[in-house]
Amino acid sequence: MNDAELARLRPTDGARYLLELDAATDTTARYRAWILTPSASFTYTADLTAAAEPALTPTGEPAPADLLDRLTMFARLLARSAPPWPHRHLRWRGTRS
Repeated sequence: MNDAELARLRPTDGARYLLELDAATDTTARYRAWILTPSASFTYTADLTAAAEPALTPTGEPAPADLLDRLTMFARLLARSAPPWPHRHLRWRGTRS
């Protein structure tokens, strides 16, 4: 995912969560993950297996806890539904008023 593609995914409200498959076996997968907000982005590697909690490792500045909790939830749901491991998993959540 290049900077121009990420810029197109940047939301005007809330946060967008993207997991893109990097490598996979029948039981495990590694994803590159992004949390995109209107003013910031956070990158992670996500190591997933169906039988364990996702291992999320920041590759830069870590995200605030509420954003990271949501990414963890999406990664957990993705791992539970695999295999097959989808190439891309994209979600958006708006801000609550």
